Amino acid sequence: MRYLHTMVRVRNLDESLDFYCNKLGMQEINRMESEQGRFTLVYLAAPLDADPAKRYEAPLLELTYNWDAEDYTGGRNFGHIAFEVDDIYATCQQLMDKGVLISRPPRDGHMAFIRSPDQISIEFLQKGSSLKPAEPWDSMPNTGVW
Repeated sequence: MRYLHTMVRVRNLDESLDFYCNKLGMQEINRMESEQGRFTLVYLAAPLDADPAKRYEAPLLELTYNWDAEDYTGGRNFGHIAFEVDDIYATCQQLMDKGVLISRPPRDGHMAFIRSPDQISIEFLQKGSSLKPAEPWDSMPNTGVW
């Protein structure tokens, strides 16, 4: 397992970039905009992490800006912690065997979510290409929120 990023939602992207980049000194590494999803993702790295972040896409801070206004209450502005895994199916099975609920199963062979005991969302992303859909994951529904 490899740590990838932590995601936080921001209300004002320009104000947040000013804070994280101009005040804290972080550097923008990557940016993605989705017209269909109506969001912008901006990935930042601390100065000493910039070179590895460019090379390995980690460690990063992901700023998520949703274009439609939303009031983030109850910690919703904090999104998730992400880890890359060698085999998402094996990782999820090992967690289930230890009694961990898979909130968002890896139906796509690429992404899954669990919750910590403190209800922090933890995302697992398949290293490299997505695995072929497989049971029991392919037909497993989401449970709760992720």
